[in-house]
Amino acid sequence: MSARRVVVVGGVAAGPKVASKVVRLDPTAEVTIIEKGEFLSYAGCGLPYYLSGVVKEQKELMSTPVGVVRDPVFFQNVKNVRVLNRTEATQIDRPGKRVCVRDLTNDGERWLDYDALVLATGARPVMPPIPGVELAGVFTLHGVHDAEGIKAVLAEGRAHDVVIIGGGLIGVEVTEALAVKGCRVTLVEMLPQILPMLDWEVAKLVEQHMESHGVKVLTETKLTQVNGNTYVTGVVTDRGRIAADMVIVAVGVRPNVDLARAAGIEIGETGAIKVDQRMCTSDPDVYAAGDCVENTDLVTGKPCYVPLGSTANKQGRVAAVNLCGGNDTFPGVLGSTVCKVFDFCVARTGLTESGARRAGYDAETALTPAPDRAHYMPTAKPLVLKLVVERPTGRLLGAQAVGPGDGAKRIDVAAMAITSNVTVGQLAKADLCYAPPFSPAMDNIITAADVARNKLEGQMAGVSAMDVHRMQHDGRDLVLLDVRSQTEWDEVRLPGSVHIPLGALRGRLN
Repeated sequence: MSARRVVVVGGVAAGPKVASKVVRLDPTAEVTIIEKGEFLSYAGCGLPYYLSGVVKEQKELMSTPVGVVRDPVFFQNVKNVRVLNRTEATQIDRPGKRVCVRDLTNDGERWLDYDALVLATGARPVMPPIPGVELAGVFTLHGVHDAEGIKAVLAEGRAHDVVIIGGGLIGVEVTEALAVKGCRVTLVEMLPQILPMLDWEVAKLVEQHMESHGVKVLTETKLTQVNGNTYVTGVVTDRGRIAADMVIVAVGVRPNVDLARAAGIEIGETGAIKVDQRMCTSDPDVYAAGDCVENTDLVTGKPCYVPLGSTANKQGRVAAVNLCGGNDTFPGVLGSTVCKVFDFCVARTGLTESGARRAGYDAETALTPAPDRAHYMPTAKPLVLKLVVERPTGRLLGAQAVGPGDGAKRIDVAAMAITSNVTVGQLAKADLCYAPPFSPAMDNIITAADVARNKLEGQMAGVSAMDVHRMQHDGRDLVLLDVRSQTEWDEVRLPGSVHIPLGALRGRLN
């Protein structure tokens, strides 16, 4: 029997995972990776930290944990995988089961036969169709070459004023990276809030934290033009002009599906390649994984597009198992995400409150601030945790965390709870680890679950900060009772609030 021929198009995340798993399952397989770019298997999510200098050298982004660079020689010698980098897949002949590839160094073309084809073509950065985006000094951050271009401008000392267009994950992470390098950074976001995967009040805490570190954040602001002759000098928005020595566009990505679409492979309603749980496309001999594919939302069951490196690696493994004759599945995603914003941990999973209501759920919430470990430990840090819960079942639908404390730990617990259809009643009794250096006796997520239970049972009600602001603005008759200490009251307070410290409150109830 002849060796299994597997061709993988894409060599960054999902592609190398597929190739490596295939040769482990079938050492006789002939596996070829086609990669348009120069670099392989690099950590794209590490690029902001390469900009900031936390990651010192480029090679660290594409090395194994023991420091071996994952280049074509590594894949050939260690993995027994052939790599054709600087090579573009231009056409798929599905009836003939072959792929046409072009060597970008000499324009030579040839056909590669396959028994199984894997599309790991990733995504492309979105560039808004406005005048001036083609100027020198305007960048995206989608690959190593982008990072090197930005670092070159920084090294030349030309990037004094930087404008970041887009307040999503990449925009926020790049904002921090350049702010810590000493740049004056303005973040421009068209939507009413940054980080749209969060609820507004959680995103507002992040926005205020960024501003406390010298970043100017402009929400509800639309970019209309980039100014300059050959090199950028500023941007124009619907709120005025902003000077800029460098502009970074981070308004999102779109799945790269050109090759698949041209071959007649089905594209899903999100614009990404449609796959089943086995990562198989509409062609039984063609699989797809990573940022080019459509996912299923594990809460709603609906198609979604959530491009994440963690997801790409898991999907790549599933595709490899199945094309080798196994039976593995990838059920879907919760959009579990974490990012560092200066000294804040910002994390989320599942549905936001607004997303849950749009999806038709009767949603209740619990928003709880607390230290992330025993309060008397010097390492304890504050953390705000928000749970989104279905009424009346109490099923956990989503969670968000923000603050200097360890939010990722709590969101990981929430992700498993949502996946397992756990209620807040069950979550409140979870047997989690406890020791003062690591967590409080009642962990943050257990406290939040208890607050949600109290609200579901009618023992307490909540009012959001936005509702309070709206009631004050509308002149509603309400009493704002502040029970914090005198020191806290003196530091900051809401206009019109009444101050009765908690220790004195019981004696004044009558």
